[in-house]
Formats: sequence, structure tokens, C-alpha cells
Amino acid sequence: MDDGGERPEERLERAVRAAEQALIEFEIAVETFRVEVENFSRLHHQRLGPMYSRLDELEAQIAEARAASTGDPEDVRKAKEARARVMPMPGVEELFHGWLDSDGLSPEASAMLTEQPVRPPQRVRPSDEARKLYRELVRKAHPDLAQDDTERARRDEFISRVNAAYGRGDETLLRELSAEWAAGPVTEEWRPSRSEELYARLEWLAQRKELLSLVARDLEESAIGGMLKIAPDDPDRLLEEIAEQLLAQVSEREAELADLLGSGA
Repeated sequence: MDDGGERPEERLERAVRAAEQALIEFEIAVETFRVEVENFSRLHHQRLGPMYSRLDELEAQIAEARAASTGDPEDVRKAKEARARVMPMPGVEELFHGWLDSDGLSPEASAMLTEQPVRPPQRVRPSDEARKLYRELVRKAHPDLAQDDTERARRDEFISRVNAAYGRGDETLLRELSAEWAAGPVTEEWRPSRSEELYARLEWLAQRKELLSLVARDLEESAIGGMLKIAPDDPDRLLEEIAEQLLAQVSEREAELADLLGSGA
């Protein structure tokens, strides 16, 4: 090889760096979508749950009024089924859905149990500024850029706080975390010197990308993920549209119930 040419290790190292950055960008995309799915699920339950409960109650009252009017055994059976749906007994998974993470109780659950204020998300999608701060922090502090286990542990702990702040759309905390990272120790990035290390790194990155792709697919194919696909540019507006549809259904059921009760009087 010509002395002025590029060594194979240098080309391989450049490929590793490119793969690392590509993986980080992919992880950012998956994580931001995961936050939107989780926030949409929570806000959907918080804001629209009472409307669904009202609809269930109206459906039960309509079925009961119809059964009382006709006396038909089939109508009576349907009335009992409708009433049973009004206050269903939640299963264990439902009771703890969203309150458990890999470390046990989530911060929100811990706050409730200790009577501390809970800060639920205000929007499905965090603000543009929060998204910008989050992306910048992940690119700078991602654990995959660590050169040893100690540094990786520090980055893991820091990124977990960044993810939590982003999930709540907390711009103030994200700015504080950005300042904290800037003031922290500056570490040299890992620069492998042997081809074997670089090939192993590329293989690990490929495996990580494959696993992350499975996570992304599960998110996209979930019920909430499917709903978000309907309005990818403004998911918060989708909640408002669903609320408008539910209110219209409530009005229709109330009118139907009034007619049934009026005709039976």
C-alpha cells in the first residue's frame, strides 16, 4: 500500500463511526415515537376515559329500558351484559399497566405512593424545543459512545434522566441536564486500533439495530401506534377529534334513552 494511502483500519474505523451515528439517530427516532405512544395512551385515558364511561352507562340504561319495555329474554340478557361492561373488574395487567418499568415502580407511581405531586404529560408530542434539546443530549451523551464500563454507567444513568424529562416534555429540566452535561468531565471517544475490534463493533451495531427494529415494529403495529399514524403531524389534534366524536355519540345515546323512557311512560 502507498505510504500516503489510507490504512484499512482507518476505513473500517470510519465505517464504525458512521454505523454508530446511524444507530443513535435510529434510537432517537424510536424513543421519540415510544414517548408519543405512551403519552397518547395516558392522555387518551385521562381525558377521554370519562366519556367512554358515560357511553357505557348510557348503553346499559338503553338496554335496560328496552328490556323493561319488551320483557324479551334476549333483551334482558343483553341488558345484563351491557351493565356488566360499565364497571368491569380490572385484571392485574391493567392495574399495573404503565406503572412498572425495568427498575420496578415508575417515577409517577413512586410519587403517588409517597404523596408527591405527579407531573403527567401535557401533550402527546413534546414541544419542538424539547425535541431539539432531547436529540442534542442523546447525540452527545449516548452510552454507545463510552470508552469503558465506568463511562457507560455514567451515560446510562444520565440518559435515563434525559428520557424521563423528555417523556414529560419538561423543557426546563432538559436545559438543566444540557448544562450539567456540558459542565461534566470530558472523555475521549473510543478509538479502536485493531481490525478485530472494529469488526466486532460493526457486528454488535448490526445486532443492536435488528433488535431496535423489532421494538419499532411492535410500536407501529400497536393499537395506539396505529392511531398515531392517522395524524402523524399533529397527534394532539387527534385526541380532540376523538373527543368530538365521543361527545356526538353521547348526545345520540342520550336522545335514544330519552325516547325509550318517554315511550314507556
